[in-house]
Amino acid sequence: MAKQAVLLLAHGTPETIEQIPEYLRNVTSGRPLPQAVVEEIQHRYSLIGKSPLTEITFEQARLVEAELAGQGCPVPVYVAMRNWKPYIPEVMRKMREDGIEEAAVISLAPQNSRTSVGLYRRAVQAEAGGIKVDFTVGWADHPLLADAFADRLRPAWKKLSDEAGCPVPVLFTAHSVPVRTVQAVEGGLGADPYEQEARKTAELVAARVPEIGPWRFAFQSQGASGGPWLGPSVEQTLEELASEGLKFVILQPIGFLCDHVEILFDVDRLFRDYACERGLRLERPESLNGSTILARAVADLSRSALDRLSKEVL
Repeated sequence: MAKQAVLLLAHGTPETIEQIPEYLRNVTSGRPLPQAVVEEIQHRYSLIGKSPLTEITFEQARLVEAELAGQGCPVPVYVAMRNWKPYIPEVMRKMREDGIEEAAVISLAPQNSRTSVGLYRRAVQAEAGGIKVDFTVGWADHPLLADAFADRLRPAWKKLSDEAGCPVPVLFTAHSVPVRTVQAVEGGLGADPYEQEARKTAELVAARVPEIGPWRFAFQSQGASGGPWLGPSVEQTLEELASEGLKFVILQPIGFLCDHVEILFDVDRLFRDYACERGLRLERPESLNGSTILARAVADLSRSALDRLSKEVL
């Protein structure tokens, strides 16, 4: 029987502010960014100390490994990053050294996009060597993913609604991408599923917490280059809420599975201050981070992929 493993993929983040220029070159595939952009990103990292993405991802891997072992599927769970250490090539090399022959590969970006999941997939395929890979393309509609987000949303929404004395609005968000990267290309690639999948996750979470009533959706963290980005933006949506006389809002990022700079700075500092300036109090639920429900979701995806590998006819 082939020796199997699970490989979890994430974006990656530098350990120090000094590493940010090199990290950004990885993100842009070597395309230079204006120095002002680099310095602004360094400033944001300095305000939150550092991004905990790598540490949390390893903790998530430990939880998934324990969940799989408890289900009678004791396999190692590896972690690799596309844009920083541990890089995908070095982790794939370590897996081969460990004798791994088959791997269930799951991106910790549940909503499929050419700009994220597609790049992870190509990187893994390029480094697979003799390892047979089953890559989970997208899992935006996995019921346990929605359960995990709903589990975080419900108590936070109730607490703020109790303080407000009325039901408060909920704003779901996902990371924006340039419009040109998700449009269908005539004679080539079809429309990217990212926008629809992001909205689908939000719909599934809202359905599990029906007491929140009507909710809104926006794309966050738009970049400063590359033409128009997917919207509406969080800033536009906060303006609308304030213009309607609302005083409270719960913002839940459903495109991110753990704390990192787009939550700790963009949400907790930038959006919170932006809302406050317009008379809105913005709060967010705890990120999934070490959620046991999330671990069950990833374990379920892993087992399905490992079963497919076992059943393949060579």
